[in-house]
Amino acid sequence: MKVLVTGAAGFIGSHLAAKLAQRGDDVVGLDNFNDIVYDSERKYGRAQTLAPFANFKMIQADITDRERMLTIFAEEKFEAVAHLAALAGVRNAVKYPALYVQVDLNGTQNLMDAALAAGGVQNFVFASTSSVYGNTQVVPFVETDPCDRVLQPYAAAKRGAEILGHSYHHLFGLNFTVVRFFTVYGPSGRPDMMAYLLAESVTKGIQVPLYEGGQMYRDWTYVDDTTDGVVAALDRPLGYEIINLGRGEPTLLRDFVTMIETLAGRQANLINKPKPAADFVLNQADISKARRLLGYDPKVSVAEGVQRFWEWYAAKAP
Repeated sequence: MKVLVTGAAGFIGSHLAAKLAQRGDDVVGLDNFNDIVYDSERKYGRAQTLAPFANFKMIQADITDRERMLTIFAEEKFEAVAHLAALAGVRNAVKYPALYVQVDLNGTQNLMDAALAAGGVQNFVFASTSSVYGNTQVVPFVETDPCDRVLQPYAAAKRGAEILGHSYHHLFGLNFTVVRFFTVYGPSGRPDMMAYLLAESVTKGIQVPLYEGGQMYRDWTYVDDTTDGVVAALDRPLGYEIINLGRGEPTLLRDFVTMIETLAGRQANLINKPKPAADFVLNQADISKARRLLGYDPKVSVAEGVQRFWEWYAAKAP
């Protein structure tokens, strides 16, 4: 299968591209290597780890460049798309809402239009986020939740793209599967996310805010489990579906902090702060639909995943 992986130089995208290449798919990665959320050198480093695969190639391009997307799809003739490229991060979205809508919603439409124009795309898998659930009272989070009370522009743009995908399925027959990521962590993780920030704090003394004293729950999901779910979605055209890809077992943030501190043998430099308006207190995935439709079965416990992350960080992180 010839697969396009957008955001292939990103954290999750690079893991996904490697997994697909390892199993023998013809993989084309696409990334614009921007430094809006974090230093682009990390993205170039991830791209270098993919370069040895003979069945992988990277294209540097921006999904907001509509004509370039139409050209790439026409030339490459993809059979499936795993669309992970996005501006991520809740707090940056509050600062730059127009940019997030341009990339995460309009950029997604460019890819769908290019897929339809080129033909041959049998399945389009779109990476969304648990942030679309907002402060829902339905816990664990279930895919039938209306998700119409999102808390910030990142989630709003992602939810908009989910809805647009349904219209493209309804009107044009595009197989469109939404996979909602929960709190993904692991080796090569983003430096703006909590796991990496804590590792930096315990090793370098960098001060990190701990919202609500760590009394917030996150459904920490190891990156290999997440990418297993994406691969399963790519292999199963389902018409239009929304599917949670979490672990289904939320962990108290304070307990996650303690795991990192124990492995490091020292305390993090934390400062207690109130929860920002863009954040929620709890997220937990109902993964029964993923189990049923995708055979999804997350295998890595939080304790094991944190151990793997810490070993990677201690050995390789600058």
